[in-house]
Amino acid sequence: MKKSVYQFVQEFNSKYPLSIGWRLKKHCKVIEQFLNPDETVLYAFFAQKNNNPLDIITTNVVALTNKRILIGTKRVVFGYFYTAITPDLFNDLKVHSGIVWGKVYIDTVNEFVTLSNIQKDALDEIETNITEYMMEEKKKYKGNR
Repeated sequence: MKKSVYQFVQEFNSKYPLSIGWRLKKHCKVIEQFLNPDETVLYAFFAQKNNNPLDIITTNVVALTNKRILIGTKRVVFGYFYTAITPDLFNDLKVHSGIVWGKVYIDTVNEFVTLSNIQKDALDEIETNITEYMMEEKKKYKGNR
């Protein structure tokens, strides 16, 4: 049986409890709503999608699947925000570590995604999971052209 997005997020939260996140189960449901039938979650974590260390309200769940990166958040009153980053749109990933928290910057063709308030001990794990997967997938895209 494959793990749900929420199970991945719970594992991340138990390893890195200083990361700031709220309403994680609801955010995970947004991601699960957009998973394709042939798509499998490989890794998931949560962060704030902003560059302001004082803004701790905008929690997002980030899921790395076998096809793309998904970012979702459930709004408090109604609706949601959802972003999908496919390997062909992925440009670069940067990591910044502070005293307690760190940030991950995902540079894509269309936008620059800032994920903040992540426990700094988690940064290596996040970077490794995203970078290794994206580099492997980009080889496939280059082969198709």
